[in-house]
Amino acid sequence: MILLLFGPPGCGKGTQAAFLAQRFRIPAISTGEAFRAECKAGTELGKLASEIMSKGGLVGDEIVNGIVASRIAQPDCARGFLLDGYPRTVPQASYLEGLLKQRGLPQPTVIHMDVAADALVTRLTARRQCPECRRIYNLLSQPPRIAGQCDDDSAPLLTRDDDQEAVIRRRLQAFEEQTGPVLHWYGPWAVCRVDAALPPELVSQAIEHAVAERSRDSAVLAR
Repeated sequence: MILLLFGPPGCGKGTQAAFLAQRFRIPAISTGEAFRAECKAGTELGKLASEIMSKGGLVGDEIVNGIVASRIAQPDCARGFLLDGYPRTVPQASYLEGLLKQRGLPQPTVIHMDVAADALVTRLTARRQCPECRRIYNLLSQPPRIAGQCDDDSAPLLTRDDDQEAVIRRRLQAFEEQTGPVLHWYGPWAVCRVDAALPPELVSQAIEHAVAERSRDSAVLAR
């Protein structure tokens, strides 16, 4: 089982990635973590990526693809895996398709956690963080016991710079511009759209149902 998880900032993607990894017993692979692992290990790809990033450059598709290919070749991916943060471009999606075919792996099920921009702005602008212990609260869903104070150390809670409405809307716009072409490339049959504005447990149920339906459809077509 190959799962690709897409979702805008604040949609709860991390929570659902952890759920899917546990539910289907597959590793949830973040491209950021894969990058850090390659750099720490001092591989050729890691050295190239580190050199580019140290100069403020953007790591190109060739290196990104190589790092992902290296990670999914590990033994823990033999039964499948979930990718979070990849593919980010249509050329990356095309490369992944070829890589999966080359290794005799099934084509991915693409999960798009869809949330209206206004709902995400409301959710993210309600976040607060303790400057001391870094604990995160949400005034709507996980408020502190005493308004404005951390439950653990009573420090005054702060609004992070990236949780300002103007910043959030720019991040959401960038996500749409980047991810839209990739989702379009996969097409409506491959993409399972899930309403991520629901409570987390209902989102998990919806994703599990969508994955099961897609697996059944694929089995029928393969006969």
